[in-house]
Amino acid sequence: MEEAAEVKSRLFYALAISAARPTKDLPVSPSFQRLAFASWVRENIRKKECYFFDKGASDDVCKCDYSKTDHVDEAIKPEDFAGESWDKHRHIHEVPTDAFGDISFGGLGQKTGKYARVSTDTSPEILYRLLTEQWKLSPPNLLISVTGGAKNFYLKARLKNMFHRGLIKVAQTTGAWIITGGTHTGVMKHVGQAVRDYALSNSAQGQIVAIGVATWSIIHNRDALIHPEGCFPAHYVLDINGQGKLSCLDNNHTHFLLVDDGTHGHYGVEIELRTRLEKYISGKRLGSKESSVTIPVVCVVLDGGTGTLNTIYNAMLNGTPCVILEGSGRIADVIAQVAGLPVSRVTIALIQQLMKKFFGQEYENFFARDIIEWTKKIQDIIRMSHLLTVFRVSEDNHRDVDVAILQALLKASRTSESLGIDSWKRQLELAIAWNRADIAETEIFTEESQWKSSDLHWAMSSALVGNKPQFVSLLLENGVSLREFLQGEETLCNLYKQLPSCFFLRKLAKRVHSSHRNRRLAIGTRARARSGETISMTHVSDEVRHLLGSFTKPLYSPTPTRNHEEDSSASLSNYEADSHTALREDAAEAQRDLGRDLFLWAIVQNNKELSEIAWEQCRDCMSAALAASKILKKMAEEGSDADEAEQMQELANHYEKHAIGVFCECYKSDEERAKKLLVRASPFWGRTTCLRLALEADDKIFVAQSGVQALLTQIWCGELSVYNPVWRVLVCMVFFPLIYTGFLVFRRDEVIQRETEKKEEIKTVEKVTGSTLRTNSHSLSCTNLRPPKPLASWSRVSSLYSSPQVKFYWNIVSYFAFLFLFAVVLMIDFQNTPSPLELLLYVWLLTLVCEEVRQLFHDPDGFGFRKKARRYINERWNILDVLSIVLFVIGLAFRLTTKLFYAGKVLLCIDFVVFCLRLMAIFTISRTLGPKIIIVRRMMMDMFFFMFLLSIWVVAYGVAKQGILIDNDNRLDWIARGAVYEPYRIIFGDFPINIDYAAFDIGSCTMNGTDPLKPKCPVLNENQTPAFPEWLTIVMLCIYLLFANILLLNLLIAIFNFTFEEVQENTDRIWKFQRYELIKEYHSRPAAPPPFIILSHLYIFIRSMVLRRSPIISNEFKNKLTENEEEELLSWEALMKDRYLLSTQQQQSQSMERRILDTAQKVTTINDRLEREEEMSSDAVVKRLARLEEQVVQSAKALQWIMDSLKSHGFAAREAPSLTLTLDESPDMYASTSEKEDRFHVNARQFHYANSKVTRFPVPEEKVPWEVSFSSYMPNYYASEDTKDHVDGSKSEALDNYRNPGGRTGISGRGALSHLGPNLNVDLVLTRWKDSKKSILEYLEVCCERKGTVALPSGPVQSTNHLPETLKGIMGEKLYKKLNEKVSGGRKVFEGYVDDCRNTDNAWVETTVLNIHLAEKSQVIDDINNMVMRGHSGLQWQEVSGKTRLDSNQREYLRQVAEFHSTKF
Repeated sequence: MEEAAEVKSRLFYALAISAARPTKDLPVSPSFQRLAFASWVRENIRKKECYFFDKGASDDVCKCDYSKTDHVDEAIKPEDFAGESWDKHRHIHEVPTDAFGDISFGGLGQKTGKYARVSTDTSPEILYRLLTEQWKLSPPNLLISVTGGAKNFYLKARLKNMFHRGLIKVAQTTGAWIITGGTHTGVMKHVGQAVRDYALSNSAQGQIVAIGVATWSIIHNRDALIHPEGCFPAHYVLDINGQGKLSCLDNNHTHFLLVDDGTHGHYGVEIELRTRLEKYISGKRLGSKESSVTIPVVCVVLDGGTGTLNTIYNAMLNGTPCVILEGSGRIADVIAQVAGLPVSRVTIALIQQLMKKFFGQEYENFFARDIIEWTKKIQDIIRMSHLLTVFRVSEDNHRDVDVAILQALLKASRTSESLGIDSWKRQLELAIAWNRADIAETEIFTEESQWKSSDLHWAMSSALVGNKPQFVSLLLENGVSLREFLQGEETLCNLYKQLPSCFFLRKLAKRVHSSHRNRRLAIGTRARARSGETISMTHVSDEVRHLLGSFTKPLYSPTPTRNHEEDSSASLSNYEADSHTALREDAAEAQRDLGRDLFLWAIVQNNKELSEIAWEQCRDCMSAALAASKILKKMAEEGSDADEAEQMQELANHYEKHAIGVFCECYKSDEERAKKLLVRASPFWGRTTCLRLALEADDKIFVAQSGVQALLTQIWCGELSVYNPVWRVLVCMVFFPLIYTGFLVFRRDEVIQRETEKKEEIKTVEKVTGSTLRTNSHSLSCTNLRPPKPLASWSRVSSLYSSPQVKFYWNIVSYFAFLFLFAVVLMIDFQNTPSPLELLLYVWLLTLVCEEVRQLFHDPDGFGFRKKARRYINERWNILDVLSIVLFVIGLAFRLTTKLFYAGKVLLCIDFVVFCLRLMAIFTISRTLGPKIIIVRRMMMDMFFFMFLLSIWVVAYGVAKQGILIDNDNRLDWIARGAVYEPYRIIFGDFPINIDYAAFDIGSCTMNGTDPLKPKCPVLNENQTPAFPEWLTIVMLCIYLLFANILLLNLLIAIFNFTFEEVQENTDRIWKFQRYELIKEYHSRPAAPPPFIILSHLYIFIRSMVLRRSPIISNEFKNKLTENEEEELLSWEALMKDRYLLSTQQQQSQSMERRILDTAQKVTTINDRLEREEEMSSDAVVKRLARLEEQVVQSAKALQWIMDSLKSHGFAAREAPSLTLTLDESPDMYASTSEKEDRFHVNARQFHYANSKVTRFPVPEEKVPWEVSFSSYMPNYYASEDTKDHVDGSKSEALDNYRNPGGRTGISGRGALSHLGPNLNVDLVLTRWKDSKKSILEYLEVCCERKGTVALPSGPVQSTNHLPETLKGIMGEKLYKKLNEKVSGGRKVFEGYVDDCRNTDNAWVETTVLNIHLAEKSQVIDDINNMVMRGHSGLQWQEVSGKTRLDSNQREYLRQVAEFHSTKF
């Protein structure tokens, strides 16, 4: 099994990895698929044909009932069968089928299906392969066999709706196949209508599989289905009016198996093949091959006649549960009426009355023998109560048909005694396969059941892999512990190996393949055979770290790699050691949160339902939600599927809302704790913080929350109070001694003041109340700490100038001073030799360059240089910084040369513009100007696209104008001026004067274009006036102004207006999000502004490069808590999460949509109750009238009997008529009667005699005793072989000497027994104590692996003083003798008649049950143990308990043995 699982695992991952690679395979064409399907069908599927035409009822009709024209030419005059009479088995042959393919029904919707004509002798395995492999049906989790009335019958509207809704619901939720007769009549038609209604209302969901198994020869219009090469499709006409005695196929079924036996017009041909197919499917494993449960089958019965009764009876004998719908008519109602009665109450007279009531005129055709047989079968049916479920519309216990069907299956599995697995496990496996958590909750996870977590781990794995979130939640509620379930990484690794096809799996497969390829290249070709591509948690950790970001630590510790080639791969070992050292160090502090592991597994597959359940189990729920948002957005960004990316984005937004909800609850409860949560380094999510995750995930809404902004404002102010006015801060920046006067408030002062006020308040309350106040644990923990001390003098000065706010203000002053100096140098003091002011400007710029370099290499978050550089370049303001510095350096280089001196000044002037634009970044901190700058930036992007449109008109008009006015001007500068510059100026009202004659001045232009300062004159005529058409240039100008000035400029205004309105709503949010980067920049910036900042840079350089000291780590943005603080904070966060979830549920329950749904459900419930009460009231009236009529009949019989008795003057001469049970007696009157009140044998009255084809005469319960008259009793005679006991009918007197003491059995003779009369048998119960404490009693049983049965050692005997001779072959002669000696000392547990299936009227089995208890240490025990260990004889010790697999009789014997030894059973 392990090797097979390993092969399967490798195959799966090979497929996953190959799916990740590009493929060159082309899809298979539909025509090729059809040819392959047709070839397979002709090879495996057969039909039947008559090969000998023998005249039947008419000259043109054969005895097979087909006409002469329907036979092949060879059948008309067959030479092989000359002189023979027609025989079905000899003259009907199998040939390849000629009817298969697709079937298309006309009418609305153009419904299509699959069909095939098959022989009655077709193997069920072939049919199953046809359904699953060729027709691509998924194997079912449940098989629903619907049977009943084949004729049109009426269903009440409510029952019809409940049947349709319930049947489709159970098929949809469980993935079931529905099997019916397939024709457009009776119950099959109702099933088709249910499938149709579902298809109309659920067009987007999966198809319901409805398989029709019908008789080929009774199908109307079947000729349309015949084609040797198959029909794709066959157009079938549903002609109900012209079908006559035949039947049309139902157009709502999806698949058809048309069963052919070579004859024509015979109904019921398909029953045997359908039964074999259902039995074969029921033997297949449910789900995977490793499953211990087979596919369950249930029979649903509506209406039906005597044939349906036989179907129910045979199905229940095979262990198939049946669901009877009361109210559907005929045999279904007969069974429903007596289902709750004791068997003794179900008499022939009662069945006769019910048949007459429910069958109507059809009852007149029934014979007395038939009534007796049906009574016996109905008695046997209700005796198997664990297989019988009656759905009653008048009761509320089932609610719907689907629940009744599933409960019937669970009830059957619960009481099954032949299963090798525990009943509850089978039930749970079925419920999981069906995905019906509601059934599991009501039927399996009851209050009486107690579950261990380890017992449900397999169910948890199945529910997770099968994507059944309701079951995951149910299992967590009923004992599954994630700590035990995911204790080792193997379980989690297996879950990742069984991920459904998703983006993360493809990425993971690529990573595994790449890792394996690199390893093979490093090790060499010799290791290729030994290593395999398997997923490990190291691969998962690497991929998740890629999605989260390199700033996080690995979530899982890397697994150590084995060095298979120690001698030849020493270099690989060194390489692996170097590459994994850093990972191991990063993961050394990694902690596992099992809720996080499950949540992460659900998130990477984009599964909302499972992730919701797992998120509730996470310890660090806010970090988990933000991490999920980051992972999902990253996958959406990298994925190529637009729909999948959209779903990921929606789920990311969903978890951002979760994070916001939890944080808001935390902030409402305790602001300080909430702020601590934001900057706490989470050990479960790579040692990162919630704030960092939100920023990386671009969760603007979360960052815009007031609590997050309060934290940022607090960091911005540093040790200063956030409530200080700006002007006070500015004053203290210049006159710092004011900080000692209380002019400026520090945070430490606020904390001291709050603590003082709190203590004063507590003292005041205690003084007033005279009692000590109780405080919460948080307050107590705070008071136990040392009270904060006021800041010292130097600390106040340091806190003032190290505040990011103060640094920012000094940098503003410094930047304005820099711009002022730059302007003075450019306009006043720009000499050939640099002046002192200019040299100061160069030094100042050098300090700015050093600061930019410091920002580039400063990486407190651990992004790495590559990502840090990428983030630096992606920041627009940094691009301006780099551009300004580059321009300055180039301008300075030009300025220092003589030739490029002026060019250098021009570049520096342009650079001054860039530096001024950079000034806007300073004002992004402003709440007023910051959002406006964002709007301006967006408008600039809009203007860029607008300029593209405008340039089209400018160039178009300019080129046309220039070509009309000027002839062959070769001066590029004047060409550009005329074609681009002048049209652009026209937009702003500067109209040219050379486009009309009136304003033309020949002195303002040059004729030949020789004057470089004047434009070239237009083409002139002889009069020295312009020759161009004036009307054309003016019209072109008007059109140009119309489009450029009016249309395009107004379009630009409209675009700006739209952008403003669109961005205005989000600008505040965007500004709050971008505010973080500015705050962090100035938080890490040295206190001194440029140019004095160079001193701070020298200090940093000496500290890090010369002294090699580690950088000072700040706790403002990332704080590592102690273990106790961590636990306390997480517990508090979990409490806030529960509050948030509770408030969310309350909001959902109070929402308008939920109220509408609740109202609709209540209205539906009230409507159902009204309909039920209406039906019950009408039924009650009918029952009362029937009871009144019955009482009148009884009274008339009684009066007639009195009159006859009086006339004859002898009351004993006549027998009083028996008063039968009236029809108003409810089954509930006898519901409390135990089924074990059967007074007579049952096994001895089974219809089919054991191991033979002989059938018994039906003997109902009331006719079993010999004393009861049974005039129609005519048992069959049977003896397995001719012996001295054989008698024929003439010697029936000899049989009368032997009468079964249990009563009639329905068969005479000795049957399969050795002789007439009692046949003695001994059952041996060998027991021992398993331990010295005598707490567990064991017995010896014989197991037959071939038959799959177990039994006590037993056999026939001539005398009960000896053991059966048959035990010698099982136990060996030596052991047999030792046990035979102990017979006299054994205890007889039971002695007498046994209800055996071999019993007849004249031969029966009488059993003596002998218990021999063996001592703990004896030679017999040793001999038995040796035989058990060898295992040749099938002997094994089993614990004496009620879970034994023995039959009912031997189970009862074992119970008595347990009672004798005073042990539990």
